[in-house]
Amino acid sequence: MSSPTLTWRCLPFDALRARTLYALLQLRTEVFVMEQTCIFQDMDGADPQCFHLLGEQADGTLAAYARLVPAGLKFTEASIGRVVTQPAARGGGLGHTLMREAVQALHGLWGEQPIRIGAQARLEAFYRQHGFAPASEIYIEDGIDHIEMVRN
Repeated sequence: MSSPTLTWRCLPFDALRARTLYALLQLRTEVFVMEQTCIFQDMDGADPQCFHLLGEQADGTLAAYARLVPAGLKFTEASIGRVVTQPAARGGGLGHTLMREAVQALHGLWGEQPIRIGAQARLEAFYRQHGFAPASEIYIEDGIDHIEMVRN
C-alpha cells in the first residue's frame, strides 16, 4: 500500500476519545510488543502529560502515530517517541511524513528548540535524514539496541 493521504491531529491526552486511545494503544502494541517481540511497559505513565500526533485515513483508521513529550518529562529536552506506522502502510514514505509532522507539531506546541529521542539503533540513518545526530553510545533498552539522538 502506498502512503495514503492522511488527516493529522495533535491532541492532549484528555482530548483523546476512547476509540482513538484504543486505536493508538492497539497500534503501539501490535508493533512494539508483538512484531518486535518485546515485552515492556508501554503504558509508562507519561501519556497523560504528552500530546498525541495521529495520522488518520479518510475512514478514521489510524495509519501513523507519535507521542510528543514535553521537556523535562523523559529528557531535559522535548522529545518525540512511540513513532509508529501501520505495517501495511510501510514502504511508501509514511514514516518520513510522520517525522516531519511530529517535528512541526512539537515546535508549534513548545517553540523551536532541540529535540532528543531514544531511537532504536537500527533506525539511526532514518532519523539522521530528519536532522538528528547521535548523542550517546548505543545502549540496551527493553532488550533492543538504542541510541540517543538530538536535533538542534
